[in-house]
Amino acid sequence: MLDLERIRALVAGRRPGYSLPQALYNSPDVLAFDLDAIFGQSWILVGFTCEIPQPRGYLAVTVGQSPVVVTRDREGTYRAFHNSCRHRGAQICAEGAGARGRLTCPYHQWVYDLDGKLVHARHMQASFDSAEHGLRPVHVQNVAGALFVCLAETPPSFARFREELEPLLAPHRLEEAKLAFQNTLVEKGNWKLVMENARECYHCGVGHPELCLTFPIEDASGGHFAQDGDPRHDAFAARIAAAGLARGPFIGPWWQVERFPLNEGQLSLTIDGALACKKLMTAGDEADIGSLRWAIEPHSFCHSTADTTVYFSAMPTATGETLVTCKWLVHKDAVEGVDYDVEHLTALWNVTNLQDRDLVENNQRGVNSVGYLPGPYSESDESYVLRFIDWYCDKALDYIAARTGVDGRPIALRTAVPAAPPSEHLPAFAAKPASDAPSKAEPA
Repeated sequence: MLDLERIRALVAGRRPGYSLPQALYNSPDVLAFDLDAIFGQSWILVGFTCEIPQPRGYLAVTVGQSPVVVTRDREGTYRAFHNSCRHRGAQICAEGAGARGRLTCPYHQWVYDLDGKLVHARHMQASFDSAEHGLRPVHVQNVAGALFVCLAETPPSFARFREELEPLLAPHRLEEAKLAFQNTLVEKGNWKLVMENARECYHCGVGHPELCLTFPIEDASGGHFAQDGDPRHDAFAARIAAAGLARGPFIGPWWQVERFPLNEGQLSLTIDGALACKKLMTAGDEADIGSLRWAIEPHSFCHSTADTTVYFSAMPTATGETLVTCKWLVHKDAVEGVDYDVEHLTALWNVTNLQDRDLVENNQRGVNSVGYLPGPYSESDESYVLRFIDWYCDKALDYIAARTGVDGRPIALRTAVPAAPPSEHLPAFAAKPASDAPSKAEPA
């Protein structure tokens, strides 16, 4: 059983503006806490609708230690379920995407429809009621082709996030994309160190010489990229307005959304700044639209340029181990070897991710030292890191307060903390609607 009082004391004892106490980076019980309190209570970007391009398909992923499957039924409706058989708990679908009209557990061949109903369980006794053994639903939302799930009984509010992201993301036509390439990287570091590294460019000048050629590292500070009054940014704002695009920024409790210009003369986040794909994902011929950066806590960021969308996700797999997944989307009609080359498409982020792996693993070794003490963040160059760590601490204390009635923050900093949700199962067969009801075209 988790020692919530110990974790509360660790989080509450963190000095404002500083990194976390050592145990929050290397304690096994903190990892167990993070899986439930953070990953189990947050919206997670698990993939894209283009990974289930036709009805009668699915996408299987793992959130923390919980397998989840997103299905698309015959009518095109998206649903999500715990990917765990209601017989003895075996994982039903292997990780990845597939086309299947029904989901069959490989262990004892129980069969489920794509709406979660159990339709066949062989050799069960007469008293067995199949209606009570459908797959357990998970909250799911589709925003302009991006699929989000939340394992919590009551997920965080989603309406404002949708309202701010959708108009900026929709022009990138993710619904008309395809997955061009995907890879994974195991980093021997705590997931929070991975995300701290991913949320700043304080290290980029020395750590990422290739990325610096295209990415405006000097702009990545102060809370957002826009530089009002700067001629280059003013010209960029005029150009994207003419292309019918918005730029933000939008900063929410657990998200950041902003379109910004790349370095002068660079069209895409590639090793040479040239387009990664000749077939644009955005409409029209304007390729110089910078990058739309959309990032969510606790685990992900994406960059959407005119030609591609790149997805980064950090998922904890052990106390000092994180699985980093990277995906590259291009237009569904783009032809490999004609419109794009996989090596050119992926080279910049591949080398950047490898460099970051080495930095994170070095960071973890130092944090594990008996000489480690939390240090101060740069308010300018590490503003996104500070936001991430502040968010983590608030999320952790909200979770603990809801279960113990003890809040570690000064009264002036406390947020309204709801009572802990009930532990009973969600209704079977259909995904429980989120707190913000989605449109008919985007069912929960």
